Amino acid sequence: MSGSDPIADMLTRIRNGSAARQPEVRMPYSRMKREIARLLEREGFIAGFGVEGEGAKRALQVRLKYTADEQPVIQGLRRVSRPGRRDYVGADRVPRVLHGIGVAILTTSSGLMTDREARRARVGGEVLCQVW
Repeated sequence: MSGSDPIADMLTRIRNGSAARQPEVRMPYSRMKREIARLLEREGFIAGFGVEGEGAKRALQVRLKYTADEQPVIQGLRRVSRPGRRDYVGADRVPRVLHGIGVAILTTSSGLMTDREARRARVGGEVLCQVW
């Protein structure tokens, strides 16, 4: 499945790693996955990320974040736009996730950004996923 939808594979690895209380998860590297990890880190959903290896052997390592009572910070991940069904929204229809508690990640003409940034910049785009 990772060949046909690498973003869904990334989200599944993070979801499964959090459920298993793993300190980190590894996955094949891509620029899109790195940018998603950057947004997740900036929004406080993951502890950090790094790139290991060189060339075709590169891997993205995501350090998961947990609360003081060892509960995962990420309560849910949902892939919205899929290869078989793309979901594009205009600037006036950018979704809110749980009334602003969560975050939607969009790919826009200005690059990857969160739903709040897209609303502020008045741009729409493809809704990749939602995280809460």
